[in-house]
Amino acid sequence: MHVDEWLQAIPPLWICALVGLVIGLESLGIPLPGEIVLVSSALLAAQGVVNPLWVGICASVGAIVGDSIGYAIGRKGGKPMFDRLGRRFPKHFGPSHIAKAERYFERYGMWTVFFGRFVALLRILAGPLAGALRMPYWRFLTANVLGGIAWAGGTTAVVYYLGRVAEKWLKGFSWAGLVLAVLFGVVTTLLVKRRAARMAAQEAEEPAGAA
Repeated sequence: MHVDEWLQAIPPLWICALVGLVIGLESLGIPLPGEIVLVSSALLAAQGVVNPLWVGICASVGAIVGDSIGYAIGRKGGKPMFDRLGRRFPKHFGPSHIAKAERYFERYGMWTVFFGRFVALLRILAGPLAGALRMPYWRFLTANVLGGIAWAGGTTAVVYYLGRVAEKWLKGFSWAGLVLAVLFGVVTTLLVKRRAARMAAQEAEEPAGAA
């Protein structure tokens, strides 16, 4: 069963609560599919199953609260905590992941927390790592609140309105139009992934060049 099918079996109020909970736990530092749950819930909102405003509010609150708890945990546990997590969960907290996230913090500071919302790796690490690196809390909180609202609220709004437009569009076009839309989406995704891979390669080359 897909996530959206599973969500449809849940009452609307519980969908909003679940969105906030999953995103909050992910922001706290637990690897969960927060973005998938958010997008699926926004699509359900486009179908009239749940109110999009409450999806966005719950997602934003979950993101902000989860990141704040993650910050407190990271501040208390410090970098040794990431060493322990790296040994237990190398796929998500391995030395290479932590080192890459630290480079982002060194280069961009509080903007890492803001834009980290839009990157899967940083969405998990931003809060705890900001605490471990002793980022001033007021700077973290500012970036956390703005980033949480921009990512959670923005994603909900974009997916909701795209879903509404797509539903009307598909009613007036043939299956050929649907196929073209899918192909366009696949090509766009591949181009974005290629661009991301290039950026990752450049990030990897910079430390080597500096050495």
